Amino acid sequence: MIYLNYSNLNEETQTQLLNNSKKEIQERFGDDIRNYADEHHIDFETMLEEEAQRNLYSYDFVFVI
Repeated sequence: MIYLNYSNLNEETQTQLLNNSKKEIQERFGDDIRNYADEHHIDFETMLEEEAQRNLYSYDFVFVI
């Protein structure tokens, strides 16, 4: 679970969440994504960004008001 302060959802916080998601995806699926990207001539960073955004939907967020 990720605990967020409802009054602090600025761009910096959102960027940090996305970076955390990228790290998680790269650790779990980095080799598979890189192989797929190389095989299909797709930019690895673009694929990583897209998968990280999708991964954010799997998080459980708790907002502190």
